[in-house]
Amino acid sequence: TSRPPPRTLPHTLHLPHPTPFNFTMSCVCSMNIVAAAKVAVTGKTKSTAGKKYADIKAATQAGIVAGCAPFPEGVDFFGFYNGIDEKEAQRYADVEITHGRIAMLASLGFLVGEQVEGSAFLFDANITGPAIDHFQQVPGTFWGLLGAVIFTIEANRVQTAWQNPFEADKLFLLKDDYTPGDYNFDPLKLSAGKDDVWLNDMKLKEVNNGRVAMVAISGMVAQELVNGLNLIPADEVLEMGKAGALEAMEAQCTGATNEAACAKAFEAAERAAVFAANM
Repeated sequence: TSRPPPRTLPHTLHLPHPTPFNFTMSCVCSMNIVAAAKVAVTGKTKSTAGKKYADIKAATQAGIVAGCAPFPEGVDFFGFYNGIDEKEAQRYADVEITHGRIAMLASLGFLVGEQVEGSAFLFDANITGPAIDHFQQVPGTFWGLLGAVIFTIEANRVQTAWQNPFEADKLFLLKDDYTPGDYNFDPLKLSAGKDDVWLNDMKLKEVNNGRVAMVAISGMVAQELVNGLNLIPADEVLEMGKAGALEAMEAQCTGATNEAACAKAFEAAERAAVFAANM
């Protein structure tokens, strides 16, 4: 007779074994001490004048802070949220969302910029090397136009979100009916017709991706300051040939007339050598 299958408890969750990547991502998501205000609330949110929170836990329970596993009650190592005013907490939230968006654009710009550098349609193919050196090579006219665009965007952001400093009780106060991060900017109408559940989910994803991007762009800048090489070729060479190959690449390509071309050629040669060795 065959034995009956083992019994299992109802509603038992079979979770995958934790991996270093999952653990790291959870920590990155939760380590930022300035979390998003009202990310679980859609539409306009009004702050209560004079309302304070004892600590990060109280602010999380009130929905001001978005907690994230493995710290669902938030993390505040330096005590910024101890006795914090609700308006100040919302300002922190707006600052984090703004910096997260900039970091996402910067991370994408680093990777894309290094891949298309040397293209004829970009400044006559005169931009080369790691992304941290690109801004020195860009013509002054471009920076003037970019500065005008940034000024226009920031002026609109201030008018939308911030109270008039000559009329407010103190400086750096957000408007009472303003929701941190909400500038009514959706040119593609991606949120049109979506319910609150979808909107809340997208808000939380944006905040978490912004947190990861802030850590990522810091790492990108640090890496290029240390080795002076383009990100992707350097990472590929390090993975294929370990530290010795990366050091050889630094010695050969750092400061070269066309650093990007040198790094890509070195990477191709290293890849060919690894392929031949494995034949």
